[in-house]
Amino acid sequence: MDVLVLQVEFVLFSFKTGSRKLVGLRKQNLYAQQKNLKIIINIEKDKHSDFYNQKSDFRIEHGMLEELENKLINSRKAERAKIQQQLAKIHNNVKKLQHQLKDVKPTPDFVEKLREMMEEIENAINTFKEEQRLIYEELIKEEKTTDNELSAISRKIDTWAMGNSETEKAFRATSSKVPVDKVTPSTLPEEVVDFEKFLQQTGGRQGGWDDYDHQNFVKVRNKHKGKPTFMGEVLEHLPGRTQDEVQQHEKWYQKFLALEERKKESIQNWKTKKQQKKEEIFKFKEKAENIPMLFHNKQENNQKQKEEQRKKQKLAVEAWKKQKSIEMSMKYASQLKEEEEKEKKQQKERQRQFKLKLLLESYTQQKKEQEEFLRLEKEIREKTEKAEKRKTAAEEISRFQERDLHKLELKILDRQSKEDEKAEKQRRLAKLKEKVENNVSRDPSRLYRPTKGWEERTKKIGPTGSGPLLHIPHRAIPTWRQGV
Repeated sequence: MDVLVLQVEFVLFSFKTGSRKLVGLRKQNLYAQQKNLKIIINIEKDKHSDFYNQKSDFRIEHGMLEELENKLINSRKAERAKIQQQLAKIHNNVKKLQHQLKDVKPTPDFVEKLREMMEEIENAINTFKEEQRLIYEELIKEEKTTDNELSAISRKIDTWAMGNSETEKAFRATSSKVPVDKVTPSTLPEEVVDFEKFLQQTGGRQGGWDDYDHQNFVKVRNKHKGKPTFMGEVLEHLPGRTQDEVQQHEKWYQKFLALEERKKESIQNWKTKKQQKKEEIFKFKEKAENIPMLFHNKQENNQKQKEEQRKKQKLAVEAWKKQKSIEMSMKYASQLKEEEEKEKKQQKERQRQFKLKLLLESYTQQKKEQEEFLRLEKEIREKTEKAEKRKTAAEEISRFQERDLHKLELKILDRQSKEDEKAEKQRRLAKLKEKVENNVSRDPSRLYRPTKGWEERTKKIGPTGSGPLLHIPHRAIPTWRQGV
């Protein structure tokens, strides 16, 4: 019974608020929310002032964004109402349980009823936590996908901003008819473009998973050398993942390895072709250095040879420009890879800090729960001691009442016996009076005669005190006042 009461008190404590620490945290949260609201208000003002301008070219896009924003707001409101309804239901169940604990009855039915109520509350809390966990995981996946898309767009914008450099000018000169935003991706090899698109669409090099889950997946898969038997061990190492998720991730990883292998082969082929073109250009330059001398010495040669020479020079220049374009494309690809590595390191650091924060919060919560548990245990022990004292006092009171009742009965019996004795005495006296005759004559003059005692007193009369007064007593005079 004591264990059940402790469990109930612990559940109730999890819903209590109002302590000083919680008040301080609430104040900090309110200040942070106020600051965030001010920032959001300023952003909204800037957004509306820009998009609602009649001269703006983005009014149609703004209408689409506003419609999407309204849908998201309505969705958030519906979700908030649902969460509030669930929390209200849990709160009402806890209130009912708290009301039941005010009148505790140590009966098996009452204990079973309390246990059922506690299990219902616990199941509701666990269901709510599981739903929120699934929603949170889905939001994390969407956030990662959006972050990857934004990173790709940001890199594209940075590439546009590089248009003022001399290298970009030379690169644009070779393809002046192609738009600037399509130059760099089009010059990349097809395998590299496919690989980058695949990463952007599927959530990066982890396929939308966090780094911890993906590393464990790869470790177990390499251990089994890609055999299907590794699925069971992966599920043991990743209890938060389902079998369907692991199978989908396996399909993604197979495609990832295939595209990455194609990318490596493409880069290797590109390097080989680049080396061959360098050798051809070098040979052609050696020949081109000797051609002006031949033209200078033989100005009357055939005009057809000059035209062929110009075509060869033009081809050489175009080959050189194309080589520069490919080099720039590879540089762009290497920059993308460096940025991905940098983003990966930052993500690892954020995950590490988040885990440390969770550990700290868990430790603080455990310590707080332990202190509260000790406090509740002390209160319950004091209540138990008070109940024992009340029980002992009630037993003593009943014992004293029985003793007083016994004394009262003895006293009543004693009084009854005395009254019986007195009645018996009166009865005996009455019998004696009946036996003795008392004939006394009345003499009213006896009242006016002096008694024998008074007569004896008046026989001897002392002096009346009418003689001369020879001495009058006075108080003594101190020696220091004598003769004054």
